[in-house]
Amino acid sequence: MSVRSTSTLAIVLLAIAAAGCGDDAGPKAPEGVEQSVFERQLKDAQRVGVADFPAVGGKTLQELADTAKAGPQAALATSVLVPGENRLAFGVLDAENNSVYGKTAVYVAPTPASKAAGPYPAPADSLLTDGRFRSRQAASEDSPLASIYAAEVPLQRPGRYAVLVVTKTPAGLLGASTEVTVRRDSPIPAVGERPPAISTETLISAAGDEGAIDTRLPPAPDLHETDFKSVLGKQPVALLFATPQLCQSRVCGPVVDIELQLKQTYGDRMTFIHQEVYVDNDLSKGLREPLKAFGLETEPWLFTFDRDGRVTARLEGSFGSRAFEDAIKAAL
Repeated sequence: MSVRSTSTLAIVLLAIAAAGCGDDAGPKAPEGVEQSVFERQLKDAQRVGVADFPAVGGKTLQELADTAKAGPQAALATSVLVPGENRLAFGVLDAENNSVYGKTAVYVAPTPASKAAGPYPAPADSLLTDGRFRSRQAASEDSPLASIYAAEVPLQRPGRYAVLVVTKTPAGLLGASTEVTVRRDSPIPAVGERPPAISTETLISAAGDEGAIDTRLPPAPDLHETDFKSVLGKQPVALLFATPQLCQSRVCGPVVDIELQLKQTYGDRMTFIHQEVYVDNDLSKGLREPLKAFGLETEPWLFTFDRDGRVTARLEGSFGSRAFEDAIKAAL
């Protein structure tokens, strides 16, 4: 296969077609795949290590790509990358926009002809919640994206990087290539920093109008009880910027559902807040002030904060229950 350049925008648009959640019985296999095989692939995708993949052995990224069969596409869910360790989240999609599951890892290099670094394991993380926490936006998807892959990848310098995503399947290694750009810096609060002391919208500030501050169906009033400014630096907080109905990546319904579910476990130890994204829930009116204050241009984003008011974790794009729970634990 050839390591090729693919625009981030094209990949995100590709992801739109495939995102969603399954029903109470769990995710359904794509057409032509036995349910038992599909469920085994999902389990395999969650358990992955360096030893599951070829060592780089001084090979270039292109040489590694040539050992895998081309076909799937890597649909990126993260866009803000800065020098250092970065969380790279993505889906792997076949020609019919069905998600491909299996043990998966990432290799990177400045160019396809450069020596590769990796493999960086990318375990899959479930986007599914219990039925009682599932919104209509998540439950109504016809083609479920059951899990999202994420790898911790060191990208030490600004610039463009070629990326190779490799997935192990019964038919052998499948390879999907893309590119990412590492910025010199970002205005978005990083781990260890203090965020702007913004006010988030609450049921009180909205005079009880749930629909004005929550596009989830049904609304989740439990996530709109507290103004972020009133608890910052006083207790641990999980702040989620997302818009279930208007989400540009169609993963905002699941992440809000995950927040609501995890609040049941950790709600007595930290405050959970959901902040909608667009002014008057109208895309044409632009972003709400809390997002502008945080320097956000995309969504969803999750931040957690410790009792001192410092960022302990930040997640962009799609993230599952495990990543969300890890972010919570970092703040406690």
